Amino acid sequence: MQTNNSSALDTIEPKQAPVLDKQNRRFLTPKEIAAYVLTSYGTKNLNSYVDTWKQYFLLNYTGLSGSAIASMNAVTSIWDALDDPLSGIVIDRMRTRWGRLRPFLILPMPIWAICTMLFFLVPYAIPMAYRPVYAIVISILNSIGWSYYNAWTILLYNITPNLSERNNLITVQKFVELFGVWIPSMVPVTIDFLPGLTGWSQEGIYGGFALFFVGILVICSVFAFRNIKERVPIASKEDMENVSIFQSIKYTIRNRPLFVLILSNFFGSVKGIGGANEGLFWLNCTGKLTNGTICGLFTGIPNYIVTPLAPKLIKRFGARTCAAVGGIFSGVAYTMLYFIGYTPFGDEFNAVNLAFVTFMLTVCGLPNCLMGVCGPVLQGDVYDYLEWKSGVRNEGLVNAVQGYVTKLSGTLIGALSGLVLEFIHYSPIKDIAGNLIPHTDPSILQGIWGIFCLAPAVARFGYGFSLLLFNVHGKFRENMLSELNAKRSMKTLNNKEN
Repeated sequence: MQTNNSSALDTIEPKQAPVLDKQNRRFLTPKEIAAYVLTSYGTKNLNSYVDTWKQYFLLNYTGLSGSAIASMNAVTSIWDALDDPLSGIVIDRMRTRWGRLRPFLILPMPIWAICTMLFFLVPYAIPMAYRPVYAIVISILNSIGWSYYNAWTILLYNITPNLSERNNLITVQKFVELFGVWIPSMVPVTIDFLPGLTGWSQEGIYGGFALFFVGILVICSVFAFRNIKERVPIASKEDMENVSIFQSIKYTIRNRPLFVLILSNFFGSVKGIGGANEGLFWLNCTGKLTNGTICGLFTGIPNYIVTPLAPKLIKRFGARTCAAVGGIFSGVAYTMLYFIGYTPFGDEFNAVNLAFVTFMLTVCGLPNCLMGVCGPVLQGDVYDYLEWKSGVRNEGLVNAVQGYVTKLSGTLIGALSGLVLEFIHYSPIKDIAGNLIPHTDPSILQGIWGIFCLAPAVARFGYGFSLLLFNVHGKFRENMLSELNAKRSMKTLNNKEN
């Protein structure tokens, strides 16, 4: 099969092939938009909860040490090295009466749903010495489930060939996702006050939230399966035979935009070190987890303004430029926050300190939603680039490569998240009822503050500067999409003739 290269773009003549008018035609129904957006909302709820509280729960309630959590992540990552490429190939070559991607909204659901809930249930029947092994087992099973379920994210690039419609859907998705952190943000309030009012245990509340968020996503996934359609032409069996698995892997490895995006996402994941330990900051440095909820009520406000403006900014400056500038801006803001510093709250609520931290975190987060919209747009460019080069999208394989690197990054970040706590000599302090109480050691508080600020700063700088290497933008991108549209039109017409 012949492939194109960048030099061929200078001689593109789209009129050589009949081009279907898909740039202005609308494909998505309101029910489809709702189905996709609600699934995104459910995923955001669950992931926000798990990312913020899984390590916190395992460390403080299940009894795992920081090094045990690092080992759990490392073993899971080794397994993913074998599992992710296989899942990508399976997804790419899946052909069913329900479509190529829709079945993965349902089939992997039981395994990830059950294992996600098990992360937030203390296994009292298992001796403490064996709990690290138990954690590794449920982590591996959970990872298998998510590696297939994540095929739902590729649906975005297959339900409409209209790029403008796709970008608008991304904007709606990211706007609705803003509400996907509201309920998870209430976790600290319930942990601080509900046990005293009802006598419920803190660990039981965490388990209840896990069940609630899993239930929301299960309902949304079933709704999406029943209502979403796949419309972008997929490779025929003949095309798949012409492009072997080895060739698919080769095209994926040579996909420069993909690896730039992987690099930027890796740097972005470094922010997770601060995120995983965010609860420790609010509890120990400010006295109550609820202060984080109060802060979150204000820091998210600009996102509701910035997100609707994202399509115009992307159209004017390009997704790559918007994301890169946003990342660098946020890195500068987090660095300033660290060096300006703050005064620990102590036993009394300090409104001035909370107002300062809230204001600075709002500034740090100003570009978040813009970058959130840019990410899927750039991801679409990666898929389109691969289809332009090889004639086959191989989204499953690309998603698997990205998913594995993301998990590998998560392993490293998870290890560092636990090890930095050992570096600053943190260990949980509990009262007689088993509830956590704040530290007062100044060195530990300063260490938590450093983790809280500097990990996000490094993450945002790395994310922004790495994206400057992303080459699918400007005139190159315009010409590539023009030729790709002509190829898809020919493929559609050939399919109709056959």
